[in-house]
Amino acid sequence: MAEPEKRYKIAADNRRARYDYEIGEVYEAGIALAGTEVKALRAGKATIAESYVSVDRKGEVWLINATIPEYLQGNRFNHDPKRPRKLLLHLKEIVKLSKGIEREGMTVVPLKIYFNDRGRAKIDIAIARGKKAHDKRATEKERDWNREKTRLLRDKG
Repeated sequence: MAEPEKRYKIAADNRRARYDYEIGEVYEAGIALAGTEVKALRAGKATIAESYVSVDRKGEVWLINATIPEYLQGNRFNHDPKRPRKLLLHLKEIVKLSKGIEREGMTVVPLKIYFNDRGRAKIDIAIARGKKAHDKRATEKERDWNREKTRLLRDKG
């Protein structure tokens, strides 16, 4: 029997990550959020373009520099927009991430924040290697060629 289609609402997307990095293994993690952060995420106002993931000495994983703006109706219970947020992962995944960071040129980047079918906030993170300028040009050239190819096929047929 076919698996049912996953439906989720994307709250923030890091489209630049796929351009700047070669994406390796992708992990899904939970995020420890305050109530006003969840409401602000549901409004779709978050940005994770300049954020990154860090593993500390205690073995905890943190999302650093992600911006979730204050919730307008939150009054005095509002959160700090740029505070570090703890990511919830299994121990084996944390060990893989920390080993990936220790290797030269590897970093952990967030790809997207979304709400799964149960309404929980999740984040996709990936171990990635930075691309050089010529790699970025090659990616852009390939993407332009694919776009032109689909135009030609559409016009021809």
